[in-house]
Parts: sequence; structure tokens; C-alpha cells
Amino acid sequence: MSLVAVDIGATNIRVALGDVRSLKVKHSEATDRLSGPEGVPRQIARMIRSLGGDPAAIGVGSIGPLDVNKGAIGATPNFAFKHIPIVAPLREEFGVPVQIMNDCNAAVIGEHLYGAGKRLDNIFYVTLSTGLGGGAIVDGKPLSGKDGNAPEIGHLTLDPDSELVCGCGCRGHWEAYCSGANIPKYARVLLRDKDPKGGLLSKMTGSDLGKLTSEMIFDAAKKRDRDAIFVVEQVGKMNAIGFANIVNAFDSELITVGGSVVLNNPELVIDPIKKDIDKHLINRKPDIRLTPLGADVVLFGGLAVAGRLVKGRQ
Repeated sequence: MSLVAVDIGATNIRVALGDVRSLKVKHSEATDRLSGPEGVPRQIARMIRSLGGDPAAIGVGSIGPLDVNKGAIGATPNFAFKHIPIVAPLREEFGVPVQIMNDCNAAVIGEHLYGAGKRLDNIFYVTLSTGLGGGAIVDGKPLSGKDGNAPEIGHLTLDPDSELVCGCGCRGHWEAYCSGANIPKYARVLLRDKDPKGGLLSKMTGSDLGKLTSEMIFDAAKKRDRDAIFVVEQVGKMNAIGFANIVNAFDSELITVGGSVVLNNPELVIDPIKKDIDKHLINRKPDIRLTPLGADVVLFGGLAVAGRLVKGRQ
């Protein structure tokens, strides 16, 4: 019998079979955001069955906010509908124990057991992807909170008077500046009073910055485009404030970083954070590094959760 790990993201859903030591088989698909609340658990069940094996337990890391008591995704800005049941449908489908937790909470558990956080009691994981989130282990214990949504760092407010509105509807959240979905919006604000005509970003978008993507910005920065480098530097300054808030609040000894934005552009993302974070710190600066678990960090967390479920039944 296999342990099953699930990573529910705004863009993709990933599932894997494994054992307590490693992931064995993985599969990824674009997240079904069109079939209503039942579409997501139905998609996950189909993906698990496509991998074969006989699940002994299922550990799920998911975008939030969550209602862990009901085993469901709540009113997330990433879906047009509210309350997506996950635990009950999967438990009914497979007849095995299922547990859901915030994807970054799962990730930090994966980091603690399989990654850079081994033998450390105070670590933090940050994902810079379509959204922005974090998970914490403090004094050897993972934080969860009353509804399973601690610590929701992407929705820390950096500027309450900002014109940038987060997907959740609030102004000036960290995610509104530095997530993959929102970096282009921040870039348009930053470039509003500049003349990008003739530059690489202008060529990439046909002079229509409304078509700008995060991938374009980072690709142009790697080619030394002036405007793209300026945007990346400003994003880095906002990330440095966010990371300093984490250090000042949690006093972590290690922060690992994952998610598509940083995994595809590690130096352009992490170097500016290290450069500017000291300006905002009270507590001692921790080690900040790319997660060695790569894109599988949430799956490793799901694997750990599934393993604990099986152990709890023995």
C-alpha cells in the first residue's frame, strides 16, 4: 500500500505515490477551476487512480484559506466559488484517512523531515509562486492556528494606502506586490512614469504593458533590460521587508524559499532580499536559501502527513 501526497495549487494540482522515505511516482495537471466545488476533489481522485497503487492514507497540502475542521478550502481568491470539500470526498472515494493542511504548512514539514531543515527547531518556508505564502516550525512544532491558516504571510500589509489591491480585496498586501500573478501589476505602476518604448519589455508585449507577465519581466532582466532590472530590484526591496517581518516575528534560524517565481529565477529573487533585509531587522538574520526539495516540497509534506496518519492507525 502506498502513501499519497497531493499539492493543490492555484495553477496546477500535483499528486504522488511514495513511502516514508521518498516519492515514487508523480503526476501534474492544470487545476480545474471551471467545474464547480466538486470538480477539484473529483480531479484529484482521478489523478490518484491514474498512478495505480493502493492508497493507505492521503496527505493534502492546499492553497487557502482553509477550514481544516470541515476538511475544505474556504473562500480563496483563486477560485470563483466558495467552500471546496476535499477530505470527505477523498475519504469516501478511497476509504482511507485523509488530512488537509495549508500547502506552506505542509511544505515546512516536508522541509523539516526531508530537506534543509533537518535537526533544526525554528525554520520557515516561503513560497513565491502564483500566490505568496509561508509555513513555520517554532520550537520544533509546526504552527497551524484555529482554522489551519497560520501563518498567512502573503496577506501581511506592507502599505495600507497602496493602489495595489490583493486578490483577496485588501490593499497593499505583500502578495499584491511580489506574487507571480501580481508582479506585472506592480510593474505597470513602477513603469507608469517611464518610457519603456524601445526596450525589451515593450518588444515582448507589442508596446502593450497590459500583456506583461512575470516570466517576461525576469527573462528581460536576465538579458539586462534596464526597465526589467528596475522592476526586479523594486520587487526585491518589497520582498526584503516581508522577509524581515518573518524574522522579527518568528526568529527563525533558517528560511527556505520555493515556488515557481524563485525556482526559475533564484539569484534575481534571493540576492535582493539578502541585500536589503538588514535595513528592516531587529532579530539576528537567519540563513536564507532555495529549498533543496524544489517543486516537490509540498508533496514531501503531504507524504509526511500521510505517513503520520498510517502510524496513528497502527
